[in-house]
Amino acid sequence: MSELLICENVSKSFDKKEVLHDVNICLEAGHIYGLLGPNGSGKTTLIKLLTGLLTPTKGEISVLGNPVGVESKAVISYLPDQTYLADWMNGNDIIDLFTDFYLDFDRDRAYSMLKRLGIDPKDKLKTMSKGTKEKVQLILVMSRRAKLYILDEPIAGVDPAARDYILDTILNNYEEDASILITTHLISDIESVLDEVIMIQQGSIVEQVSVDTIREEHGMSVDEYFRDRFRYQPMDNETAGER
Repeated sequence: MSELLICENVSKSFDKKEVLHDVNICLEAGHIYGLLGPNGSGKTTLIKLLTGLLTPTKGEISVLGNPVGVESKAVISYLPDQTYLADWMNGNDIIDLFTDFYLDFDRDRAYSMLKRLGIDPKDKLKTMSKGTKEKVQLILVMSRRAKLYILDEPIAGVDPAARDYILDTILNNYEEDASILITTHLISDIESVLDEVIMIQQGSIVEQVSVDTIREEHGMSVDEYFRDRFRYQPMDNETAGER
């Protein structure tokens, strides 16, 4: 498989505090990756570096051989973890906006997914529930014919009954030579679609491993392996205080 994205010794600091330290990862085409880690581990900062919303303090990121910039943004479709669309817009307005903004946006695909989810394109965002807004944002992201889809908590605000459909939407609406990077705390809900996981803790990559390896060598699900790997360990002074 060809290398789609490479991070080499990437670090990021804010006001002398290092949030990411010497991150090295490689994403290949045609894979679905899970970026997993505890709260505050650096997942969102890493995603913002990959999408060009932040610049590294040190190290290099390349997408299809190009540095992060105009070329990489043209092939990355990004779903943030917060709503960013204006409440006055309806589905038709947003689809027109994405059609004008992205050359690879597929209007027909977007309308088809809206219809399957029972969302009226004439409805304004301000009349929609939080979960429905998140579905609309996911539809917009997956309607691009991108090379890399980066999805930050795509099912966090979606009710359990709709999660399987959302995952099915993700699986059936990305190009075969593209890849997906998903961050989530709902690991058990997405692990069936993952090929590899990238585990991050305190700003450093702990492990990049295939899901098959976790199951075959450790006899665990991804969720179980994650819980075991990041089980809470009390600090020395906390342990001492319990004695």
